[in-house]
Amino acid sequence: MVNTGKDKGSALSLSQLTSRLATAISLAPGVNDVWVVGETSDLRLARGHCYMELLEKDASGTQLAKMRAMIWARDYSRIAREFEMMTGASLQSDLKIMARVRTTFHPLFGLSLTITDINPEYTAGDLVRRRNEILARLQREGVYDLNRTLPWPAPVLRIAVVSAVGAAGYGDFVRQLYSDPARFRFTIRLFEAPMQGSQTSPGVIDALERIAAEADSFDCVVIIRGGGAVADLVAFDDYNLASHVAQFPLPVIVGIGHDRDICALDYVAAISARTPTAAAETLVDMARRELGRLYELANGIARNASERTHQEATRLARIKGALPLMTRNIIERARMRVGEQAATRLADYSRVAITRRKDRLHAISETLEALSPEATLRRGFSITRIDGHAVILPEQLKPGEIIETTLAQGRVYSTVTKTIEK
Repeated sequence: MVNTGKDKGSALSLSQLTSRLATAISLAPGVNDVWVVGETSDLRLARGHCYMELLEKDASGTQLAKMRAMIWARDYSRIAREFEMMTGASLQSDLKIMARVRTTFHPLFGLSLTITDINPEYTAGDLVRRRNEILARLQREGVYDLNRTLPWPAPVLRIAVVSAVGAAGYGDFVRQLYSDPARFRFTIRLFEAPMQGSQTSPGVIDALERIAAEADSFDCVVIIRGGGAVADLVAFDDYNLASHVAQFPLPVIVGIGHDRDICALDYVAAISARTPTAAAETLVDMARRELGRLYELANGIARNASERTHQEATRLARIKGALPLMTRNIIERARMRVGEQAATRLADYSRVAITRRKDRLHAISETLEALSPEATLRRGFSITRIDGHAVILPEQLKPGEIIETTLAQGRVYSTVTKTIEK
């Protein structure tokens, strides 16, 4: 008969099975007191204990493995203190760690890892490695130096600021900017963005895109965040964010964290300031230099004007002294030119005038000759006179009077016998 395995006397309880699994795992070689590498996720603290999940992902971000992990309170304070001293960061999600673990199986919670130690050097090295990979990629793409080579406008007074709402770093920036005795007329506009956590990179990119849409309204962009744990700044070691800053059309000033903090943005931005306050000091220094340049230009213009005025005054004095002699020489030369020209023109005018006068006199003479009594008589006319006066009307004569008639060739005397009027 076939054994169906349904003998109730041979069945295990679930707790018996889990107990066997726990014992088997605790005794299995190569799964206890080993170092494993994973990425922290959903890290949280409860009653002094630290709970998280450890993930393994491939290059595309696909999860390959996941296990629950915990650090008991008796070990957590030591591990957390050593980790922060080495990396400058607190233990939190989204960090790659190298942890020493024991594999355990709990009847209620199943398979998990108990972390007994963490190698902080691995995490610190991974942060640097990730940043170097980002920078190398930007260099290969030819955009690494773009923002740093942009020309700066002069002066730089219209500032677009990317910061979190109510952030202490933003307050420090504003106070430093407006506390300078020179009282430069900066105008700032805040573009709010999350500056911590998983939304930092997309949030800052969104703010940059909003600024780019009205880039003509600003002279530069300032990205600022106050100090914090190194892990709080991990979000700024992001390829997409670094690429946007490197290719941004306006010069970018980065002031993120404390003096010792550094991220990928510090390498690709036009200016890397140590802190938000230092970012404001950078802008004030730029304004001072521009003001100094304007003072130099103004002084140079004043000096040139003074020198030119002195030169012209000297030249004017020389001209004033030489003016009487120059005037006499000019008048004398003009008089000589006028005299020479006048003599020549007078002779010409005289010849023309005399010729015209001669021609006119000749014409008059010919006219007089044509109108003379002799010429009239030669044309067959006669002149009748009485008592030496020319007779032009019949009533001037009376019958019996003697009249004299002059002809072209002699005279005739006649006695009036009758007059006839028209």
